[in-house]
Amino acid sequence: MKSQNTSSFLLSLLIFLLFSSGIKSQDKFPDGSIIPKWFKENKPTDINKLGEKYILTNHGVKNDSTVLQTKQVQAVIDLAAKNGGGVIIVPKGTFLISSVFFKQGTHLHLENGAKLKGSDDISDFPVVETRMEGQTVKYFPALINADGLNGFTISGKGTLDGNGLRFWKAFWKRRQWNPKCTNMDEMRPRIIYISNSKNVQVEGITVKNSPFWSTHYYKSEFVKLLNLTILAPKEPVKAPSTDAVDIDACTNFLIKNCYMSVNDDAIALKGGKGPKADKTPENGENRNIIIEDNSFGFCHSVLTCGSESIHNYNVILRNSKVKGASRLLHLKMRPDTPQHYEYITVENITGNVKTFLYVKGWNQFFDLKGEERPKKSLANHILIKNIDISCETAFDVEKSDLYDLTDFTLENLKIKALKPKEENLDAIKNLKKNKVHVSRVASLGQSYDKKDDSDIAAK
Repeated sequence: MKSQNTSSFLLSLLIFLLFSSGIKSQDKFPDGSIIPKWFKENKPTDINKLGEKYILTNHGVKNDSTVLQTKQVQAVIDLAAKNGGGVIIVPKGTFLISSVFFKQGTHLHLENGAKLKGSDDISDFPVVETRMEGQTVKYFPALINADGLNGFTISGKGTLDGNGLRFWKAFWKRRQWNPKCTNMDEMRPRIIYISNSKNVQVEGITVKNSPFWSTHYYKSEFVKLLNLTILAPKEPVKAPSTDAVDIDACTNFLIKNCYMSVNDDAIALKGGKGPKADKTPENGENRNIIIEDNSFGFCHSVLTCGSESIHNYNVILRNSKVKGASRLLHLKMRPDTPQHYEYITVENITGNVKTFLYVKGWNQFFDLKGEERPKKSLANHILIKNIDISCETAFDVEKSDLYDLTDFTLENLKIKALKPKEENLDAIKNLKKNKVHVSRVASLGQSYDKKDDSDIAAK
């Protein structure tokens, strides 16, 4: 009997140890909670499981890049929805549209060589109520719009081309006349806008030349962006405010195996602005965001919190390569908005950037709207580890009585910098450093603009 009890005890102990080691090895968010399996279960979209296929050219849409066919494409979407759903297939060729709106059960698939191209005539776009820069306003919709959908997908090897050149030129011309010109003054469309939706997958396609933000996701959950290429140029004409991905009050969001190079932030966390932004139901936090296994070309910042952002929680940027970004991590501390950025991890990053860590007040278009200034903002529990990178400036971190920076951990950093500026880290309270090697160099293989428009926008 004693032998049996001993054997049972040893077996129980073994099971406990195996279970405990399994828990320890599980991937976790920065706050210590276990990352759900959903983030790991990534499969290509199988359009054969999405219902009937509606090939545009089989339904009266002509393969003609010179004729606006918004109504014709929308009619195919409406037909699919009426018949219980299906996949709108764009065949090889170029099709000119303005804004189309997907409905429950409908999906978009762009075949290899297929292109939906946006009109560059703003009069072709309707004006609707939409989300824009942290507020709900009358504005232009995107080329591709989906609201209130469950299970919406965009897939394929084709292209969504915003055809933004004419819009970019108009913006810079307007700013020559009015240096305070904003995106709300020189209005222009986005390429993808998905709102109030869940179980969304956007995969495989190229998104390029957006007139404004490239892709924007608002109040949506369980969103996956996989194997995308998102592009907008910085020359010869800069594509203003062409953020690759704007995540706006979303939960459970994955960006994986993508390449992004745009003339603004690659990934920006939005959520609202103004002194009472945290009390307004239309605003919200971003929670459980994973950005992994990506590559970044030129952009203003790989990851930015702000400028319209109130709470970002459990954010991971990892296992990625960067070449020529203006900043790696940018925390925009906006003095007219209550902000809390917490439990953010940046790890396993290689490459080069202009500035490694950039934390400053963001005063562009400051507006208290007649209210008192909100309480101090806060950024805390920020972990940056396993970095091998070269840069002009290592730490551009500004101390301010408008916000607190606390509980940052820097671990296993190998940074080559023209200007190390390690003294700027004094602005951070309770800073922990372990194996941080910052070496001053006389020159770098990569050159950067002395003053690009990301610096101008910060003023």
